[in-house]
Order: sequence, then C-alpha cells, then structure tokens
Amino acid sequence: MKFQVLGPVGMEAEDGTQVSPRPLKVRSLLAYLCTHHGEAVSSGRLIEALWSGTPPQTAATALHVYVSQLRKHLRALGLDAAALVTTQPPGYRLRLGGCDLDVHAFDRLLGTAREFRRAGEREKASESLGQAISLWRGQALEDLRGIPAFESIGRRLDERRSFAHEQRFELELELGNHQALVGEIRALLDSRSTWENLYAYLMVALYRSGRTTEALATYGRLRSNLVEDHGIEPAPRLQRLQHAILTHAPALDDCGADQLVGANAA
Repeated sequence: MKFQVLGPVGMEAEDGTQVSPRPLKVRSLLAYLCTHHGEAVSSGRLIEALWSGTPPQTAATALHVYVSQLRKHLRALGLDAAALVTTQPPGYRLRLGGCDLDVHAFDRLLGTAREFRRAGEREKASESLGQAISLWRGQALEDLRGIPAFESIGRRLDERRSFAHEQRFELELELGNHQALVGEIRALLDSRSTWENLYAYLMVALYRSGRTTEALATYGRLRSNLVEDHGIEPAPRLQRLQHAILTHAPALDDCGADQLVGANAA
C-alpha cells in the first residue's frame, strides 16, 4: 500500500487502484498523520488542524470516532490497522511498517541526489531528482488546501519540490543539456510567473542555445510581471545576468547558473 500526500491525499493499492477514505475528516486525519509520520501527534494538534482552531465541545470524542473509522478502513483493505495507527500519548502515531509514503520516498531520493552530487556523479544526481519530482501528482495535499493547517503544510511541501526542480535544472545546465530544458522550464512558468530563479535558468538555457534575443525577452517579461503585479524590480542577481547576456560574458558558457544568479549569489 502506498500513502500519498504529494497531490490529492490518497491511498494506492498494488494494482494502482485508489482506495483512500472518502469522508473529509478521516482523509484529513490520514493526511496529518502522513505528513508527521513516525511522530506522536497530540490529540490537541489534530483537533486544531481538523477544526481550524474552532473545535466543537465534542471534538475529542469526534476525533476518537475518526481514528476508529480510519482504522476500520485500513482493516477492510487487509492492513494491520492497529500497527499502522497506534495510540501513543499524547495522541496517535502513523507507523509505515511495510507500506510506502510518497513524501518519504521523495526525501530519500533527494538524499540520494545529494550523495551523487558530492561524488561528482551529476547525471545520476539529476536522474534521482527527476525520479523524486515524478512522484508528485499536483500540489501537495491538493484536495485539502481550503483548510488552513493543510494549506500551510502543503505550501512547505511545494517549496521542497521547487528546490528539487532548481537543483535539477542547475545540474542539467552543468551537463550541457540546455536545449532540452527550455520547454520544460517554460511549462513550469505558466503557473509560476514570478519564480525568479526559474527565469534565470531559462535565460541561461536560451543563451547557450544561441537564442540571445529570447533570453533578453525573458528578462523583460519577468520585469513586467514584477513591476505590474508587485511594484518591484527583479533581484540584483537577475539584473547581473541580463548584463552578462548583453555583454556576452564568457562565464555564461562555462559555469553553472548558480555561480551567476543562483540561490548562493548575493
């Protein structure tokens, strides 16, 4: 069984069938335990999350009912519900046992990518990051984002995916795969029109593909979005990149984008 939070909350059987619980509160309970797997989560925290800070007087009793319903759902799927969802003061804990959890696999692949990169195995590092990103099926906790606690958790998880994208694009540029990145980066920008680091990678990829005019137009589009929507100019690192493209700086052809404009640049 695979528990899923990197997209709509779900449970996927070995044959690919979705078997997640339907009641919203039970699904929310499962999601909170999954995103805190291995941790004893207090009943108070669960109540706060499930009722968004305005619990009814019967919340403690209702939480117990939802835990029972979740365990019943797991048992109906042939799982050891008591071992998966354990009662542990001050609340409950999810133990994966022999089950999978997509965010756990995502973190494991990010760790593998870090090890490959330290060892100089850039192709393998990029491949591991690609595998990690492929686990996502949409926004994290997509079907629960209307609930404040899950919006906050989902946003933090989404930032980790953004980090994985940036790390992979940096590696692909180092490997000389700039032409293949252009379409992929543009697709991401369709939904994130002010993601500055992504514009930086796209500008470098276009420049190295001999598309200098498009690289400069990309900067112009970012600047327009930022000025019109937020009243601010692009970050200094993006301005430096634009200048480097205008002057055909040699560094654009022989180093990774992070050395020019990445997260470590001042």
